[in-house]
Parts: sequence; C-alpha cells; structure tokens
Amino acid sequence: MKVLVADDSPISRHLLEVSLSSSGYETQIVADGAEALRVLEQKESPKLVILDWMMPNMDGVEVCRAIKKRAAEPYVYIILLTAKGHQEEINEGLEAGADDYITKPFDLQELKARLRVGKRILELHEQLVSQATRDSLTSLLNRSAILEVLQKELIRSVREKTPVAAIMTDLDHFKHVNDTYGHLAGDAVLREAARRLSASLRVYDSVGRYGGEEFLVVAPSCGAAGGADVAERLRESISGAPIDTSGHAIVVTMSFGVAATCDIKQVNQLLRMADDALYAAKKAGRNRVEVNSEIGG
Repeated sequence: MKVLVADDSPISRHLLEVSLSSSGYETQIVADGAEALRVLEQKESPKLVILDWMMPNMDGVEVCRAIKKRAAEPYVYIILLTAKGHQEEINEGLEAGADDYITKPFDLQELKARLRVGKRILELHEQLVSQATRDSLTSLLNRSAILEVLQKELIRSVREKTPVAAIMTDLDHFKHVNDTYGHLAGDAVLREAARRLSASLRVYDSVGRYGGEEFLVVAPSCGAAGGADVAERLRESISGAPIDTSGHAIVVTMSFGVAATCDIKQVNQLLRMADDALYAAKKAGRNRVEVNSEIGG
C-alpha cells in the first residue's frame, strides 16, 4: 500500500522512507503540508498518510481540515506526528480530521503497528463502499451508483459546455433465455454480458446494472454520433459470439437507445430520451442502435 509522508525534517523523512520501504510500503515523501495537499488532490493518491503537525506553509492540522472539507470519497486515513502532548492539543488534531496520532519522539515499531491498523480500516472501508455501490450479481455499479455518475457528468457537461451521452440497453428476449435454459443460465448470461460491456468501454466511461436485464452506460464527451459509435461497439461485443453456460452456447443480442446533451440538467429527462430511443430499437426489430433526435450534442 502507498503511504504519503509529509515532514519538514530531512532526517525524519529519510528515517521514515527507509523504515516503511523495508516493511513493504510504497512511500511518497514531501516536505510541507501544502505539497501534501496537492498530492492528495491528484487521482490515485495515497489513502494512508503520515503528517507532521509542525510544518511550513501549511501544518498537519490545516491539511487535516482541508481534507475533511472535501468530498467523503476517497477516504484518507491520517496519522498525525506531534510533539504536542497536552490532551487539548491532541483533541484539536483528532477533531480536525486525524484518525490517529503519535507523539514525538516516536517508536518505529509502534508507528508500523498504527499503520497496520489504518490499512485494515481502509480495506474494510473499501469493502463497505463496494457492497453499497456494486450489483451483487454482475459486480457493475448498481442503479443508485450509476445514476449518481450520470448526475455528476451532467453537472460537468453544463459547466464545461461539453456533451455527455446516456445509453440505455437491455438483453433481447431475456425471458426466453430463463424459460429455456433456467435462471442459473440466465444469471451466467447477465454476468458475461456485463463483463463484455465493461471490457468494451473507454476508461472514462461507466456502466451500471439499471435493473433486471437492463443496463445504463454513461459516456462523457460524447455527442449523439459519438454515443452511437460507443453503443454500436457494445452491441457487437454482445452479439459477436455466443455465451457458454453449462454446456449451452446461447446466442444473445442487445438493443441500445442513445441520447446526448450538453445543456440538460435533469437526469430523468435524459433517461426518458434514452429510454424512448431504446423502445424504438426494440420496435424496429432489436439488436440495433437508435438515437433520440430530440437532443443534439
């Protein structure tokens, strides 16, 4: 696990880097609080942080407060290093957002034990977040999580004047799969369809299980034409090869409805447009992509 260390003492930084690296941690070392905060604002930043209380530019407590003010995710576990031993000062650090503290001079073995606790807490937090946001069958984002992604992308779309596409899709004749091969085979088809959808998306796209055999894809920076291209690629990934389940090779297809916008703020409005396009694809014979022409993008 990666650990961010912020300490203005070169000797302390070197000691921590050598000790933590020898224990299997990947360390990132900075010399002050402002630099630590810049690191934590980056994507894939460390989630385990050791902050010295007394640092130039921005001290450890100020960094804690800044982290606490931002969004709840990603969760960062903070250990505060402090020469302040009075209870009211320790309380100040914990109330500012630190999860734990160690008074200087500290014992390296104690610090490593505190880090192990922090690592376990972060792993448990990730498990809880996954359970709350992931569909248990397909491991895709669940309905509420993918709708939250769409809401955020709509806000960004309006702010930056860039389009975003919503793609509604569902498996064609899925009831026939369940009736013919059984629900276990149906579950296997859903899992493999979810896997193929995920594997065919761009890294910045998102897909979630909207309900039953229906899925929702959010494609940022895509207008109507771009959204249709994404949907066509997804359609081919599903229909290109049968899905093997318990000795049966089941031919599966999906229908897709695309709507794109750069000025709609309401999730329900864009979803209705995409759903209308999906209905049109079903009505036109299935295994096809339809774009709702009411919205430009």
